Amino acid sequence: MSAVILRARAYFKMWIYLQDKFVAKEDAKVSVFDYGFLYGDGIFETFRAYSGKIFRLSDHLDRLAAAASRLALSLPPAAVIENLLYETLQRNRLDDALLRLTVSRGEGLPGLDPDPCPAPTLVISARAFGGCPASYYLHGISSVIVQIPRQAAAADPSLKSISFLNNILGKLEAKKRGAFEGLFLNSEGYLSEGTVSNLFMIQEGKLKTPSAVSGILKGITRGVVLELADRMKIEAEEGLYRAEDLFAAEEGFLTNTGWELMPVVMVNEKKIGSGRPGPITQQLHQAFREAVRER
Repeated sequence: MSAVILRARAYFKMWIYLQDKFVAKEDAKVSVFDYGFLYGDGIFETFRAYSGKIFRLSDHLDRLAAAASRLALSLPPAAVIENLLYETLQRNRLDDALLRLTVSRGEGLPGLDPDPCPAPTLVISARAFGGCPASYYLHGISSVIVQIPRQAAAADPSLKSISFLNNILGKLEAKKRGAFEGLFLNSEGYLSEGTVSNLFMIQEGKLKTPSAVSGILKGITRGVVLELADRMKIEAEEGLYRAEDLFAAEEGFLTNTGWELMPVVMVNEKKIGSGRPGPITQQLHQAFREAVRER
């Protein structure tokens, strides 16, 4: 193998932070006795960097700290995590990226008692991400209401848990039905959230989104949208809604860190409003992108 190829491979090597040091992707290994692997005992956060700056970093770190406290997981100080996130970007030569931080209970003996785990496992990775295709925002995407109900992890939807089977089953069903995203109903039949997103709809000019009691994770992007609506004098409410409310909406969109505001134009093969991204969705998305530039 030529020296040129070897140098090129070294240049594009992906670096992962694992435990207390950065290692090459191929050397990033976690024990088979890690409680994250054995029991899904852990939490994660996904961050997005724009032009080298991580958007709403403090909000993500606050949510991470709250979840860690709930699970009695110890974390490094927020300033240390922030430095590690930015070093992950720098080592991987990334400006526009998605970062994932995962914390598990750590390695221990088989069994549910967490005491044999001496220290949590901390992993940070990053990948280049410049956003979704423009066509998604121009034409919108389709979704379906999946049959499997939303089951909040550990009966606490505020936990961004690595136990994601409920979401994976929802995504599998959505893909099987040819949809971009799957939407959950909770056990009482109210709209909850998507497999990886929060749901918004617009009725008679009012912005509506399922409340926390619906069994949702309160997304960071969701919170930004509500802030923007308040600033733009768009009436907004958080409540309990049925599928019929979504079908009767004039507009719909989904939010998450990567998608920003993704227009939904069809649910269960039924058009939402005109079947095209609506004006309020577009106005809010434009305001979101302006907020990103301001940061």
